[in-house]
Amino acid sequence: MVSLETWYVIAGLVLIVMGISGSFLHRLPLTTSVIYLVAGFILGLTILPIDPIDDSTLLHHLAEFAVVISLFTVGLKLRIEWTDRRWIPPIRLAVIAMVVTIGLIAVAGMVGLGLSAGAAILLGAILAPTDPVLASEVEVDDPQDQDQVRLALSGEAGFNDGAAFPFVMLGLGVLGLHDLGSFGWRWVAVDLVWAVLGGLAIGAVLGLAIGRLVVHLRLTRRGAVGLAEFLTLGLIALAYGGALLAHAYGFLAVFAAGLALRRVEQHVTPGEYNDVAGAVESGSEETATHPDTASAHMATEILTFNEQLERIAEVTLVVLIGSLLASRVFPLELIWFVPLLFLVVRPVATMVGLKGSAMNRIERRLVGWFGIRGIGSLYYLMYAIDHGLAEGTARQLTSIVIATVALSIVVHGISVTPIMNRYMRQKPS
Repeated sequence: MVSLETWYVIAGLVLIVMGISGSFLHRLPLTTSVIYLVAGFILGLTILPIDPIDDSTLLHHLAEFAVVISLFTVGLKLRIEWTDRRWIPPIRLAVIAMVVTIGLIAVAGMVGLGLSAGAAILLGAILAPTDPVLASEVEVDDPQDQDQVRLALSGEAGFNDGAAFPFVMLGLGVLGLHDLGSFGWRWVAVDLVWAVLGGLAIGAVLGLAIGRLVVHLRLTRRGAVGLAEFLTLGLIALAYGGALLAHAYGFLAVFAAGLALRRVEQHVTPGEYNDVAGAVESGSEETATHPDTASAHMATEILTFNEQLERIAEVTLVVLIGSLLASRVFPLELIWFVPLLFLVVRPVATMVGLKGSAMNRIERRLVGWFGIRGIGSLYYLMYAIDHGLAEGTARQLTSIVIATVALSIVVHGISVTPIMNRYMRQKPS
């Protein structure tokens, strides 16, 4: 076990180095996550050895925090009406493509990796979600970004980090670690239907209520100005905790809260968002309380603070993944399993999920390639370990998941800049 004092020193050194070298790192033709991963690997070989079993609770909660912050950020960036047809691709990806992914991984796990049915389903559920933390290069840049590929990938990552939860519970249930009910009735009624719909409803209601309250206070009493940090953490905690108390999925609640808060801004802000963006970025109290810009000012403040939290969480978790990578012994089956996931499973699942959609062939290929795995997979792995996963199975799944996530960070991190730059150049204006 690493001492608390050592954690402080390591965290301080990593954050200072990243802060000093940040501008240089952003000029490199790869994502900064690749650099964080290498740093974590070096630390894991020297002063930061981490055991996924002994340290599972710590990793579980750190990953939970990172995913929650990132999901709220993604929700805030998606400035689309809830009835807009542009939601169809991300929803189909988060439902149809994800289920296909889980099924194909489960088959590969049983046939090629020798896993039991429960462990194979669990592996599929752990690796199925795409990552909202590490996908910043392919997500929407800001609320004005309406690119179809970025919208699809952002919406998918926002939805499927919570939508994978029922299948994690199914895998644990088949392993005898969760009550599925007779003939699976409890899994369908509680884990699938209620937890998903309840999480989305709780987050949406809270996001709308808090957003409207803050705008009302700013317009009528010039209150709640300059308190973005409290609003952000308060709404995230309220949505996440409220959903968990109601036995619903907190990840979906936080994502829905971000979407709802953006919807408040969208309905109050007159005209196009970019008409008021310049005024909002000035950050004056006048824009914070003006009827035309108050809601946009609120959303921008919260988004800015949340993005800062997200970067800190990204550094922390990717360094830890690198450290876990340094202490693993990886099975030879990964030589075929990881390419199968990236080059066959993801493209096939995407093709099925997007069949009949309005996206063109190039857009579908991009979505099929950028199925980035990351912090969400780490969270679900640690969640399963904390809920009684047998040590032998836990260590086997840890080796597979950590290697897959690390390779995804490297492969997608190196390819994202040239591919997306080429796509944006060739995209019709």
